[in-house]
Amino acid sequence: MTIQEAIKERHSVRSYTARPIDGAVLAALNKEIETCNRESGLNIRLVLNDPDAVKGLFASYGAFENADNYLALIGPDTDDLFERCGYWGERLVLFAETLGLNTCWIAGSYKKGRVKKLLGSGERLAAIISIGYGAKPGHAHRSKPYEQVTETDGTEPEWFRAGVEAALLAPTAINQQKFRFVWKNGAVEAKALRGPYSLIDLGIVKYHFEIGAERSLPRA
Repeated sequence: MTIQEAIKERHSVRSYTARPIDGAVLAALNKEIETCNRESGLNIRLVLNDPDAVKGLFASYGAFENADNYLALIGPDTDDLFERCGYWGERLVLFAETLGLNTCWIAGSYKKGRVKKLLGSGERLAAIISIGYGAKPGHAHRSKPYEQVTETDGTEPEWFRAGVEAALLAPTAINQQKFRFVWKNGAVEAKALRGPYSLIDLGIVKYHFEIGAERSLPRA
C-alpha cells in the first residue's frame, strides 16, 4: 500500500485484537519513529502493552477496546508543538496503515497522568494515538465540500485541489474540519480556525495536503 492509498483506506479504529505488534512490522515502525524524531526534533514514543492509558474511557464516537498500544506525541514545550505533533503524528498514522496496522487519534480521552511519566525535562505531551490490529474496520467520515474549506480567486491549479481533497480525508477532532486552505497571489496558506485541538488538526491536514499536492508547505 502506498501513502496515497493509505490516505483513502485509513479510518479511525477504537477496537483492537490481542495480536501483538512484533517482528518486521515492529522493526519498521520503530525505524520510522526514529526518522520522524530526528527530522522533527520531537520525542515520539511507542508504548506497548499498557492497557490502563485508555481503559474504560470513551472517544467522541465510542468506547475503546484493547487499546493497549499507543504512540505518545511528546516534544519540547514550544508554541508550535501541537501543529508539529499533528504533522509528524499523521505521518506515522499513514505509515502504520501501510504496515497493516490501524490507529485512532486521542487528544482528550486518555489518562494523561499515566502517560506524562514519559516526559523529560522541558517536554510536553500533545496527544496519543492508539495503534494495533483492528478488530473491525473503521468507517469513513463525512467531509465538508471543497468550497467550505478553501478561499481562492478561482485561479488555483489542479494540484491545489488535489491537496485539499487529500486534506478532507484527514482525521480531525470530532470531525470538525476547522481549517482553511487559501490560494492567493500564486501561493498557498493553511489556516487553523477556532475549535478544540485545531492546531493539531492543522498539522494533520498539512501533511495530507502535501501528499495529495505532491508539494511541501511551510512547516511550523
